[in-house]
Amino acid sequence: MRRPGPSLHAADPEQWHYGRNFDAAKAIDQYAGFASLVMASGSTILWMDDAGDGLADAMFTHDPSLVSDAGAILLNMGKALRRAEVDAHERAYGNARIPILGRIVDPGTVEGGDCVWLDDKTLVVGRGIRSNEAGIAQLRAMLSVRGVEVHGFDLPLWQGETACLHLMSVISPLDDDLALVFAPLLPAPFYQLLKSSGIALIEAPEDEFRASNGLSLNVLATAPRDVIMIGGFDATRRAMEAAGCRVSTFAGDALCIACEGGPTCLTRPILRQAS
Repeated sequence: MRRPGPSLHAADPEQWHYGRNFDAAKAIDQYAGFASLVMASGSTILWMDDAGDGLADAMFTHDPSLVSDAGAILLNMGKALRRAEVDAHERAYGNARIPILGRIVDPGTVEGGDCVWLDDKTLVVGRGIRSNEAGIAQLRAMLSVRGVEVHGFDLPLWQGETACLHLMSVISPLDDDLALVFAPLLPAPFYQLLKSSGIALIEAPEDEFRASNGLSLNVLATAPRDVIMIGGFDATRRAMEAAGCRVSTFAGDALCIACEGGPTCLTRPILRQAS
């Protein structure tokens, strides 16, 4: 995780595509509230610092890298403003002595928000504005020799190429057999794969999904069915609680809604303990 600081304070909202509710000081306060929930879950956090490098989006640590059982994969960001973040992840992994399996290179692009592990041998990648076929092919070459099947599915354009629609904008895994989804934007073959894999799907309420630009669905599972979400979306919360989830919330209007990234985006899982 990376605490936002000077780079967020200096961010030009228009350049970074931040919304009208953007307030850097408020976002930083809200991040502290979110981080306290992650720490309370018992997670061990590998911290990265914002030393004023100008990378305002780098607090969304989910995107520049991906972690497999064979090591970390350094990705290649589809958003040009974010490309330097990958080198920071490489340094962090080196400092933590985490092996690096490989790196996605031009013309390939892949962002972590487009990658969903269905199980330890199945990776699904959303093909769209941020992740392309060349990048998915490189991932497949790295992982297929290790017994991992990589599926690429086309994403809709939705709000245009300047906005961010990742695959994880329309699905949040909550347990091995449970996910929160917005089915109207799911690639149909992915929907069919989820169903055939025995994964139960909670349908995110459409009014809250659209009101939040999809961030009501961006839910972080810190353990099976223990989840963290942005506050204020009570119908979505109740739907997860009805499925047996324990839900914690934090204020995220300035941090998540305005900056187009939710609690999942704010973390890069490295090691998950067996449940």
